[in-house]
Amino acid sequence: MSATIDRRKFLASLGVTVGAVALGDVPAPAAQESPRGRVPDTPVKFGHITILSGPGAVLGAPSLKGHTLASEEINAAGGLLGRRKIDTITADEAAGPDASVKEVKRMKLVEKIDFFSGIIAANNQLAVGPVVEELKLLTIMTEGCIDRLFEVEVPNPHYLFGMTNILSADGVTTAMAVARTWPEAQRIAIIHPDYAFGRWFQLHFEAARQKLMPKSQIVSEAWAPLGTTEFTSHITKTGAAKPDLIVTSMWGGMYIAFYKQALQHGLFTKAKLAGNINFGVVPHAIGKDHPEGALAGVHSNYHFTYPAPARSALNKQFVERYHQRWKEYPNYIAEAAYTGLHLFKVAVEKANKAGGGWPDDDAISKALEGLSLSAPSGTVTIRKEDHRAFKDVKVGFSKNLPDYPFPVWDPERIITVPVQAMTAPPTWPKPGKGHDDPSATVNWIKTTWPTAS
Repeated sequence: MSATIDRRKFLASLGVTVGAVALGDVPAPAAQESPRGRVPDTPVKFGHITILSGPGAVLGAPSLKGHTLASEEINAAGGLLGRRKIDTITADEAAGPDASVKEVKRMKLVEKIDFFSGIIAANNQLAVGPVVEELKLLTIMTEGCIDRLFEVEVPNPHYLFGMTNILSADGVTTAMAVARTWPEAQRIAIIHPDYAFGRWFQLHFEAARQKLMPKSQIVSEAWAPLGTTEFTSHITKTGAAKPDLIVTSMWGGMYIAFYKQALQHGLFTKAKLAGNINFGVVPHAIGKDHPEGALAGVHSNYHFTYPAPARSALNKQFVERYHQRWKEYPNYIAEAAYTGLHLFKVAVEKANKAGGGWPDDDAISKALEGLSLSAPSGTVTIRKEDHRAFKDVKVGFSKNLPDYPFPVWDPERIITVPVQAMTAPPTWPKPGKGHDDPSATVNWIKTTWPTAS
C-alpha cells in the first residue's frame, strides 16, 4: 500500500491506548461439575524443561515456578477431574537445541511422561516443536512465540500449543510505542542477541518502522552472541553512531549486563532506550539504577502490576500466592506457565463433559482449540487455526516507585493494543505461499499498512 496517513490517526485506528485504565476480570467459569464416567486415580506425569542455569535463568526459571504453583493449586483441589494429581519431572534447557530435543525424547520414551510443557529460547522452540509432534506428545509450550514455529516448522499443529503472544507482535509493538512516544527520533541504533529471537524481532520492528517512521534510519547495528556478558565493544560502536534512540531485544542476564555497562559508558545520557523484553526478567533482577522512562517491554505479555489489583482479583490473587510461595514477584514467563496449566485443566474438564471418562489426547487437543480463559494477564484465547494463545498486548515505561525496591511500570503510561491489530490474520498466506517474506506478518504490513506522515 502506497497511501500515506497521519501517524497518530493510524495508531489510533489500530486501537493503541495509553493510560492507567485496565478492564476488570471477565466472569470466571462455573465451578467444575462432578466428572462424567470412570476416571482413574493414577497421577498424570508432566515433563517441564526451562532455563535453570546461566544468564537466561533470571527470565526462564520462573516457568517452573509458575507451573509448580498451578499444579499445587490443582492437586490441592483433588487433581485433574478431582482424581488425578499432577507429578512433574524437570530438566535444564540451557545446553541448547540438541540437548533439549534429546531430553524431551528421553522424558517421553524412558520416563513415560504423559504431557510436556516449558521451553523458552526461540532456537529451542524451533528444534523441539517438530519433535513433540512426531512423538505425539501433547505440549503446552510456555513460549512458542516465534512466528516460524507455526508458520513453517509445524504449520498444521495437532499436539503442540504455545502460550505467549507471537514474536512478530513484539517487533510491531515496539515500533508502535516508539512512534507514539518519540516520533522525532531520526537516528536509531539496534543492539540484539545474535540468534533467532533477535533476528526475528528486528525483521518485524523494521517492517513496522518503515511504515510508521519512514524518515528515521538505522545508524548502527550490533549483534552480540547469545550468552554475552561483556558489551564494551558493542557499546562503543553504538555510541559512536550518535543515536537518538537505542532499541534492544536483549533479555535475561544479557540485558542486565548490557544496561549496567552502558550506564558506565554514559550511553543513555543523550539516547532514549527501548526494549521489547528487557523487563521480562524476574522483577527484582533490575536495579534502581535502571534508566527511568525507558520502554520496558515484557515480550508483549504481562507485568505483575497490570492489571492493577483493584481491577483484577485474579491478578491480585496470583501475585500474592506466587510471592508467598517463592518470595519474589512473577514475571511474564511465570504467568504463562501458570495459565497454561490451568488452560490444560479446563480443556480436560471440557473434554470429559463431552465424552466421559479420562479424555484421550485428541479430545484434549480439540478442547484446547478456541478455548478462552480469564487469567492474571487478562483474557487468553487459543487460536484454533494455529494453536497460539493470544492476549491484548501491553508495554510500559520504567519508573521507580516507593512500593518496590526495583523499577516497575509507570501506571500512567501503560500502552495496550489489541493483538490482532499487530499480527497477520490466521488466513493470511504463509511464507512460500504467494510471497517470499520471512513471515505472514511482514507481508501483511507491507501489503496493507499505509505509510505514516
